[in-house]
Amino acid sequence: MNLEEMKAAALKLPEAINKGDFATFDQLIAPDAVEHAGPPGIPPTVEGTKMFLGSFRAAFPDLHYHVDDTIAEGDRVVQRVTGHGTMKGDFMGMKASGKSATWMEIHIVRYANGKVCEHWAVTDQASMLAQLGFGPGAH
Repeated sequence: MNLEEMKAAALKLPEAINKGDFATFDQLIAPDAVEHAGPPGIPPTVEGTKMFLGSFRAAFPDLHYHVDDTIAEGDRVVQRVTGHGTMKGDFMGMKASGKSATWMEIHIVRYANGKVCEHWAVTDQASMLAQLGFGPGAH
C-alpha cells in the first residue's frame, strides 16, 4: 500500500463514523488491530471500538467529523479532525445536556497488509466537556 492509498483508506474511517456504518470497519481494520486510545473498560479491539463508537453516536446522533489534514509517512497516517455533535443521550455516566460541542482530535493509524493494525488518538476532551456543561469552564 503506497502513501496515497493509505491516505485514501484513512479518509474512509471518519466517513464510516459519520454514517454510523461500522460494518465498513471490518473491511478497513485488521481483525487483530489494537486500539490504544479507548476509554477505560472498553476492550482495545475492533469490536470494542465499534461498541464505544456506537454508544458515542447514540449520545450524539448528529456526530460529524471533518478531516482537516491527512499526512502519511512510512506505514502511518496522521489525521487532524474537527468533531461536532449535540449531546442528546446519556454517555459514560453523564446525563444528556442537550448542548452542542465542537472539538479537535489527532489520530494516528499504522497499516500492515493493507489494513489498520494500530490506532492512537488525542482528543480535546476538556474543551468538549466544558461546552457540554461539564467540568471547569462549563457554562
